[in-house]
Amino acid sequence: MIFLESFKMAVTTLAANKMRSSLTMLGIVIGNASVIGMVGIGQGAQKLAQQQFESLGPNVLFVVPGSEEGRRTSFELPKTLVLKDAEAIATQVPTVTEVAPQINSNRLITYRDRNSSELIVGATPEFLTVRSFAVTTGRFITNIDLQRNQRVAVLGPEIATKLFPQQEPIGKQIRIKDISFEVIGVMEAKGSFLGTNQDTNVYIPLTTMANQIVGNDSPYGTAVSFIAITARNQNSIRAAKFQIENLLRLRHKIIGKDDFTVRTQKDILDVIGTVTNGLTVLLAAIAGISLLVGGIGVMNIMLVSVTERTQEIGLRKAVGAKSGEILQQFLIEATILSVLGGAIGTGVGVATILVVGLISPLSATISPLAIIVAVTVSGAIGLFFGVIPARTAAKLDPIVALRTA
Repeated sequence: MIFLESFKMAVTTLAANKMRSSLTMLGIVIGNASVIGMVGIGQGAQKLAQQQFESLGPNVLFVVPGSEEGRRTSFELPKTLVLKDAEAIATQVPTVTEVAPQINSNRLITYRDRNSSELIVGATPEFLTVRSFAVTTGRFITNIDLQRNQRVAVLGPEIATKLFPQQEPIGKQIRIKDISFEVIGVMEAKGSFLGTNQDTNVYIPLTTMANQIVGNDSPYGTAVSFIAITARNQNSIRAAKFQIENLLRLRHKIIGKDDFTVRTQKDILDVIGTVTNGLTVLLAAIAGISLLVGGIGVMNIMLVSVTERTQEIGLRKAVGAKSGEILQQFLIEATILSVLGGAIGTGVGVATILVVGLISPLSATISPLAIIVAVTVSGAIGLFFGVIPARTAAKLDPIVALRTA
């Protein structure tokens, strides 16, 4: 009964000072909203990266030139991976079904008075199945195009619309590095992949890319940017990785460190997961500072409240109120402010995540754990920072309090 009376008095007191109570809760609201919002955005980014890699297919491996250490210390991609390596993997690794070597280079694409600098991809017919792409109109690159070094191009849907806003692109001539290419197809929309818009890419035969656009600048043959590979099934991925590494070590006559790196989809997802988890924790920790500031605000206002209500405290103690009852009332007031602020902050944080999900590619990811932790922490902060003002009020001598008032 004493608790219920203290709760009613606390609510009445807070309601009588609406402006002060609202401003006190503001810090808690901002803190909770920040924590929930940052955790949700971080998890949304991680989920987006996972979805993008899973869209490649569960059995995909990537072979990239250079060691991990070498790529970290060099700005230029090493030329240690060549087309002959891809051909050897396709013919000599039994756990592999398809191999798609690729050469990438940013070039200016021109059609009449329109131009755009985009990624040019030298590809082979296997690119479609290994990378899970599709063509909407026209056709993709064939083995005949590779053998004859044909000057043909397949456009991503966005670059096709940009160069040919009101025309059918099939059969038109575009220029890459002052060389004319006939448009033979338009790709299906694929979206962004790790921040790179794949719908603006232009695909040409890999041999044409090597011989006429970038040139053969590797002493070992036609250098490729990377090799995408499909394993027979998910159970053979580890075996495929092992066999590819052994084959390339033999071909490159490697004794010490590898001059290539083989990555499975799981390896890449693990790295991305580690990075995004770290960023999420960092963002949540920074946002958590707002909760601390909000708690200090609660303590500050409660101390002011004790000073202003000295007469009330003295009168209550004079008529028999115990120190524990005074302590309880002020703790209840501080906890109400924090819990209510936490609830409002939770609503703001959830709304922020939903808005971000609507206006960005990030999926709206609401973490129940983050909500529970944020509300619990905000309530605990209110209780913790309310102890000092409450103890100050409880220790007031009634006679001194009444005289001071």
